[in-house]
Amino acid sequence: MDTTPRAGRREWIGLAVLAFPTLLLSLDMSVLHLAVPHLAADLQPTSTELLWIIDSYGFMIAGLLVTMGTLGDRIGRRKLLMIGGTGFGIASIAAAFAPSPAMLIAARVLLGVAGATLMPSTLALISNMFQDTRQRSTAIAVWMSCFMGGMVIGPVVGGVLLENFWWGSVFLMGVPVMILLLVSAPALLPEYRDENAGKLDLVSVGLSLGTILPIVYALKELAKYGPQVPNMLALVAGLALGVVFVRRQRRIADPMLDLRLFRVRTFSAALGIVLVGAITMGGIFMLVSQYFQLVAGLSALEAGVLMVPQAGAVVVGSLIAPRLAKRFRPEFVLGFGMLVAAAGLLLFVLVDAGNGTALVTIGIACASFGMGPQGVLCTEMVVGSVPPQKAGAASAMSETSGEFGIAMGIAVFGSLATAVYRGVVVLPPDLPPGIAAEAADGMAGAVTAAGRLADPESVLGPARDAFTSGFQVVSIVSAAVVALFAVIGMALLRKRSGSQAEPKAGEPEAAAV
Repeated sequence: MDTTPRAGRREWIGLAVLAFPTLLLSLDMSVLHLAVPHLAADLQPTSTELLWIIDSYGFMIAGLLVTMGTLGDRIGRRKLLMIGGTGFGIASIAAAFAPSPAMLIAARVLLGVAGATLMPSTLALISNMFQDTRQRSTAIAVWMSCFMGGMVIGPVVGGVLLENFWWGSVFLMGVPVMILLLVSAPALLPEYRDENAGKLDLVSVGLSLGTILPIVYALKELAKYGPQVPNMLALVAGLALGVVFVRRQRRIADPMLDLRLFRVRTFSAALGIVLVGAITMGGIFMLVSQYFQLVAGLSALEAGVLMVPQAGAVVVGSLIAPRLAKRFRPEFVLGFGMLVAAAGLLLFVLVDAGNGTALVTIGIACASFGMGPQGVLCTEMVVGSVPPQKAGAASAMSETSGEFGIAMGIAVFGSLATAVYRGVVVLPPDLPPGIAAEAADGMAGAVTAAGRLADPESVLGPARDAFTSGFQVVSIVSAAVVALFAVIGMALLRKRSGSQAEPKAGEPEAAAV
């Protein structure tokens, strides 16, 4: 007889409390891009300062997820959530009223630090509050829907705010949400911590940051500028520190990241599928956004409106996944969804430069619908396959895989699309050398260069065709990758162990680490 406790009304209301900050975090990742022209006109940052305003938030979240997930296991997940909520609210106010670029960068850094405390805490609390597998799957589906949906509707919300208020209003969205969290959390959210956890190893914290930040930075720079000495050095440095980090986790008595978790096949396989899904959708999402704005000529707000069907599709895909997993094996639901996503990605092969907006909208919605079960079921497998006291670290690993995957997808698929563009673009031979070089570099450069010509279509026409060719190549490669890992995932997870027992002390870590 199953004696697993089932969640009641308090837990479901608590889930609503956790869903709001999750939605806000993803909104904050995407809404700033729309506000950049407004704050740039007001604060007049340099190009370097503007890059730090945009990227510092994501860098800090990516770098601190593992640390904060482990810290929550030690000091208490609700406590860390409330500390992070307080910090996020204060930093939001500081960002909204920042009088200078330096102050805005500092506020964005603090927002990233606070955001890193919120993400693993919310997911770890869900895993503790919903111990029944089916209820936990549904709760994670709601959590995932909020996170994915927020990233897509961010430009729409930002457009409405910026049409009626100043640029700082996009940051003030976080204040009432965090006040609601702080008021309701003590009554609705229980506290969980690992009573046997040791002290947090500060050397491991430093090594974790030294590993993740340079790698994420290098991947972003590779996507923008291609292989260059600084970003390649950053990549090598991050990988080298990662080796040192792994070796230290094996030696110390209370590791920040218990590498023995990777011995659980469900944990490792699900993390790998999360990574592949993030790589694929991160790169495709970037190209879809560029197609809408650079090829179709839509505004950021119009492009955001066209992404709303994608938000609806991923929410539907996420919410029906637990129901389907009750009737069919979860790995089959996961694999079939990924095959549907692959079919959606293949629709981009039919897109042309003249009138492909509707087809792109349908394709990205179909791909997002198919990827919805992947996000929910893999996340549930990750947090459900480890001991409850390790839920914070497992949640952080799942989210870190997603962050790495998005950055890697932008770098890899962005580079592939750019390489195809440069290889096939045919520009008029009589262009001035400077304009020709700028237009041959990429679609964004072609748009800028065309603005200085009497006949902009002489550049924009070939550039649109070349960009679409790169988009088609990426769609074929990404569809093949997703289909391949759909089959691999079903094979690896078919005989997955449902054990939630912690690996015994002294067991060797998996070689995959």
